[in-house]
Amino acid sequence: MTALATAWLIVILGYILPLGHVVFSPRGGAWRPPPGARCPFGPRTGWLVIVLLLGPIGWLMYLRTRRRVTSA
Repeated sequence: MTALATAWLIVILGYILPLGHVVFSPRGGAWRPPPGARCPFGPRTGWLVIVLLLGPIGWLMYLRTRRRVTSA
């Protein structure tokens, strides 16, 4: 595999697929903040920023947090 193909593979698997998973996941949270929140961004937007900045590590954080959410 060439260096260019390896670089594209890292970009696609490390950033684009995790970002797509956060965007299209039904359990990703709302786009809008909850009522009374002081932050102008919703939970899903926050996760997108985390995954964008941290890449695969941010995605693993997202996956770990999703599993802990239980319905009451």
